[in-house]
Amino acid sequence: MIPPRLEIRNIASSYDGMKVLKDISLSVKPGEFVSILGPSGAGKSTLFRLLTGTKSPDAGEIRVDGKMLGDASPAFAFMPQRDALMPWRSIIDNTTLGLEVQGMSRKQARSRVQPLFAEFGLAGFEQHYPAGLSGGMRQRAALLRTIVQERPMLLLDEPFGALDALTRAGMQRWLEGMWMRHDWTAMLVTHDVREAVSLSDRIYLLSPRPAEIIRVVDIPLARPRVLGGTAGAEAAAIEHSILETLLNLTEDMKP
Repeated sequence: MIPPRLEIRNIASSYDGMKVLKDISLSVKPGEFVSILGPSGAGKSTLFRLLTGTKSPDAGEIRVDGKMLGDASPAFAFMPQRDALMPWRSIIDNTTLGLEVQGMSRKQARSRVQPLFAEFGLAGFEQHYPAGLSGGMRQRAALLRTIVQERPMLLLDEPFGALDALTRAGMQRWLEGMWMRHDWTAMLVTHDVREAVSLSDRIYLLSPRPAEIIRVVDIPLARPRVLGGTAGAEAAAIEHSILETLLNLTEDMKP
């Protein structure tokens, strides 16, 4: 039996004496797209810091392909909320940055990323600078920089949160197509219920901190997610159910 790509068991974490995560357990299978959804400040980004090794858990364990996180090869390619492109580097040299940090020469790194520019909708913009690109193009460049590192799993921290609604919807549809084509394994942190439903195979809902998983929502919708007609009605029902859960949490927090 193939082990989960990622397995988190009974993780707890605190910050400055404040409990942030409480007994979190979840798993992600190879090729799955899973989202983490919860109130602001629930610890979603803390979970990513644990996965990337910038913070250690107070309790519990994290396994990647059956191995403890510290014993596994570098497992995660991380895409932050902002594109974090360096304004003084051309787009192609921004996309090679992660490879260069790992010790690859710039020439080798360019050879690796160049064939992907057309697929990411960036052909012809290799020598442009970030200031000359739209928000959606900048995010595609940031994702290219992330996936070209060829890690087992993508961590996406609200990657489209700064985009306008129309651009965000287009990027969500584009990301789903790329994920299906390349069979990526991905975990998304988001505040956007519709985004989570449109992209995910499964959604983990977090409570307010100290966060624990209060509900797991499987998304049975066919792909690609063209959410019109019956599929749109099913998606809307799932969104409504999730919103009810989150709103009830908010009501429970009132004095």
